Amino acid sequence: MNKSLLLASLIAVAALAACSKTETAAPAADAAASAASSVAAAASSVADAASSTAAAASSAVDAASAAATGAMAAASSAATAAMTAASK
Repeated sequence: MNKSLLLASLIAVAALAACSKTETAAPAADAAASAASSVAAAASSVADAASSTAAAASSAVDAASAAATGAMAAASSAATAAMTAASK
């Protein structure tokens, strides 16, 4: 009988504690929503930075490719000129 009374009182205390926590949970939910918004904004900034970095890397690759093409053209012209001079 004493165990039943003790168990019933523990359940009642747990129920009352659960009911009172809903009032304090609202500010925590607002804080969590605010933090999630901040994280989303930071993630967006990181994505923008990554996109800019990828664009810069692509431009660097394009510039290197153009330089290599120019160097190949110059080497080809020099070889042609050398062959023409050697055949005279």
